[in-house]
Formats: sequence, C-alpha cells, structure tokens
Amino acid sequence: MSEKDKKVVLGEDDVRGMTIERMPLAMVVTNPRLPDNPIVYVNRAFERLSGYSSDAAIGRNCRFLQGAETDKKTISALAKAIDTKTEVEVDILNYRADGEKFMNHLLISPIYDDDGAVTYFLGVQRRANGDAPAARVDDQLREVQHRVKNHLQMVVSMIRMQAEQRPEDARGEFSTLANRVETLQLLYQEMTDAGVGSVRAKKIQLGAYLTRIVSAIGFLGGKEGVRINVDADSFETSVEFAARVGLIASEIFTNALQHAFEGRDSGFVEIRVKQLSGGVIRLRITDDGSGIPEGVQWPGGNSLGGRIVKTLLEGIDGRLSVDTMLGSGTTVTIDIPHQGETAQGAN
Repeated sequence: MSEKDKKVVLGEDDVRGMTIERMPLAMVVTNPRLPDNPIVYVNRAFERLSGYSSDAAIGRNCRFLQGAETDKKTISALAKAIDTKTEVEVDILNYRADGEKFMNHLLISPIYDDDGAVTYFLGVQRRANGDAPAARVDDQLREVQHRVKNHLQMVVSMIRMQAEQRPEDARGEFSTLANRVETLQLLYQEMTDAGVGSVRAKKIQLGAYLTRIVSAIGFLGGKEGVRINVDADSFETSVEFAARVGLIASEIFTNALQHAFEGRDSGFVEIRVKQLSGGVIRLRITDDGSGIPEGVQWPGGNSLGGRIVKTLLEGIDGRLSVDTMLGSGTTVTIDIPHQGETAQGAN
C-alpha cells in the first residue's frame, strides 16, 4: 500500500503534536471599532513571546505590554500610526508577564474591508535580540505580514456576514475571528515545516494542511467520543488556493461537529481529499450523525457557515453537493477544478 492510500486516524497525541506552533513570529489582531482598540486574537507564538495567555490578552489594549522604561517617543509614534490608520515598524521595549524586559520588533498594518474602512489592525512581532539572524527574520516578518493581510480580507468578509446576521453578538465575533484566523495560522505553520522551509513558499501540500486543520479543530472543538479519520492524497497547490480550500473545510467540519451529533456521545467523521482524473480536486466530508432535518436547506437558508462556503467556492469555481438522510448522516462533496493549481507530488 502506498503512503497516499493509507488512512490516518487521529489520536490525542497526534493532535497535540500537530498543533504545536513552529513559526517564531508572534501575531496579534485588534479591533479599532471597539472601545480602546482591544486585542481580539493572539497566536501561541505571542503567548510564548509575552508570557501572557490568550485569555489574559484578549480584550485589552496592546499598551499593557509597555512599562516605566518604554520610550515615550516610540509610544507616540505607535499612537499616531493607529490614529491615522497607517503602517508602522518600530523597536519597542516591552515587558513579559514575569516582568522581564525585552525589545520587541513590531510591524503594525491596518486591515481594510471592501468599502475601504479599517476593520482590524494586524501586528506581527519578534524579539529583537533573538538568536535568528535579524535580516532573515525581518524578511520573514514582512512576508508573513503581507500574506496575513491578504488572507484576512476573506476573514473580514466572513465577519461582516455574521455582523449582518447577528449584529448584537460582539463577543461572538471574537471567537469567530479567532477560529478562522487559526485556520490561516496553520497555513503558515505548514509553509515553515520541513520540506517547505520558507514563508515565501508558493506551493504547499494541500492534504497535509487540511489534516492539520482537522487535527486542531477536532482537538479544540470536538467531542471525545467522535472519531475522526483523514484520507488525503499527496499533491501541491498554491498557497492562495489552499487558504480558500482550508477555510471551506474548516467551516464544513466545524458544522458537522457542532450539529451532527447533538444528544449523542459518539460518532464518526471522515475527511477525504483526492485528485481525480482531469485534475479535479475532490473534498468529501462524511458524518454518521443525525442528518440535516427535513425542511432545512444547506448551504441555503439562513446558515452563516453555508453562506461562507458558497462565497469561498465562487472564487475557485467549486461545485458542491449534499447527500443527507435523517438519522443516517450527511456527506458534503466539493469538486474544484485546479486550473493549473496542482502538481501531483511523490511521497
């Protein structure tokens, strides 16, 4: 049996190992539409850099990292950039949770929505006196910042959909943003793994990336009795293509975990990623849950996740079909023409 034909059954140890962050660059997202521009997302590299957990950081302005010896001119430069909604890059003295001082090389950029309004600020940062050569790490920082800005545009569109549907749920926006940014964060982890080696990579292994997404979501949001199986061929796609497919898989898989097994302690979800003849990529997610209730249309109706999936599919000419039977589970099949996006990879 070839490596690509083997199925992967994810255990807890596998999930923990696959969610360990490898990229040394910390990332923060803030929301200037909320009072005092609070943090709404941090990655695990930020937790290691600052010593603060995500729970301790989210909801606070980034100035909580400053202290008595932080340079006032640098603080003013940051405040002015935020006020004028412009990009800024500085070295600033910050303080870890244990009181240790460190120089933080910080790059902040505004994130715009489709109407040209600033909806978030993205901060990418590293310890200025780290072990890695400064020039190389700064180059990585700028590359990651550029890619994240582009991909966050998709996430911003998703948040706007949610705001239109549930405008009163401000706190829900935090978790929604965090879940979707985590999916993109896993993309950058995949880009920096062995065999890819650089955030400048133009191609990544789609199957490995989707397996990583499923692992993280299954660990963080799954039920203990729900088994997860991944069967993924090995082939490469562009990073931009993978970002869309990853977000689509994340939405469908999360929807299955949230709704397919209500009132049940056990179940099974399988995710298959195959490259068919003619170069079509097929993503199929099957569960043995309760099925979609009669009278409910998915991805139609008022389903936010369904609207997001349809919007993302439009950008890559994907075709979606849903096969469901009440009490017997649901299968969502997506066929995507790669249009030169993929190249079959050897294992």
